[in-house]
Amino acid sequence: MLNHAGSGWALVEAGSTPVRFDEHLETQRYDDFGGTLPGSFTAHPRRDPETGELHALCYEATDPKRVRYNVVDVAGRVQRSVVIPVSHGPLIHDCAITQRFVIVMDLPLTLSMRTVLAGHGFPYRWNEKHPARIGLLPRDGEAEDIAWFSIDPCFVFHTANAYDLPDGRVVVDVVAYDRMFAGDNNAPDELPRGLERWTIDPATGTVDQRAIDPAPQELPTVDERRTGLPYRHAYALGLPDQLTDTLVGEAPLIKHDLERGTRQLHEFGPGSIAGEFVFVPRSADADEDDGWLLGFVIDAAGDGTALEILDARRVEAPPVASVRIPHRIPPGIHGAWLRSATPAGGSAVDASTA
Repeated sequence: MLNHAGSGWALVEAGSTPVRFDEHLETQRYDDFGGTLPGSFTAHPRRDPETGELHALCYEATDPKRVRYNVVDVAGRVQRSVVIPVSHGPLIHDCAITQRFVIVMDLPLTLSMRTVLAGHGFPYRWNEKHPARIGLLPRDGEAEDIAWFSIDPCFVFHTANAYDLPDGRVVVDVVAYDRMFAGDNNAPDELPRGLERWTIDPATGTVDQRAIDPAPQELPTVDERRTGLPYRHAYALGLPDQLTDTLVGEAPLIKHDLERGTRQLHEFGPGSIAGEFVFVPRSADADEDDGWLLGFVIDAAGDGTALEILDARRVEAPPVASVRIPHRIPPGIHGAWLRSATPAGGSAVDASTA
């Protein structure tokens, strides 16, 4: 979910058209960016904070030999689309951008016709025959301009951020798994191996992969004003030590200080199950961690949910506010902070949605 071109957008990957909605959910409709979108979109576009453009890597199960890099302008129209040839139909859930590149992750979770014919609803399985690689696509380049780099087999659902280094190397921070959907199950096989930093060196053709924090965690988020730029703070949802079908349970929110190499935890307490938290800056020119963290927390013993608001600079402290909701909102659903339109005769009002 995101806010773009004056509307909210609910996004799903692999073939579905985005759903456009207004601030009060009174109008909802499928919208392929005014007829400019070729094929599907993605659940994870990245917004360039300088231009306002959306950058997206899009795939379709019905088109396993190519993925598309689409750029959506501030008016909500696809202004650029690059077809990238691939094999086996890789699932590409997320991407990342820097000021120079789009990061393309072509990893060994691919379309499985055997799984399709067996009647499984989720048609992707771990494919040991599919080489794992990561690509640097110049943001103004074509498919033939991609520089590909081999990496050890793994899978990434979500990236935290990426940026260019002055010496030409590229940093991308990810939550990585050793493998994914390797059996007949429709749930993750194992916990992630933690938050990692991959440093891509075009001069040597190598990727240095090292752990930032080996604790199981997912759904990394950052201050979106730092998307594609050097940054200091990342936030992620801790995961329980034991694997569950949904990869959720009683676990903390983690705040990473990547400059100091430290972390802080917000513990939600027994019986509380949190979903993804998003960062909202205090003001447009506030420091990177000067703001709030917002997310839903389920009361596992009851039927309610709370929208909890944390001070990002005092993440270990109790919430500064908690809005009670008398029903369960499933954890793990991606959300966003959407700034509302300016009401007649008044000033702009902020509203959250997830």
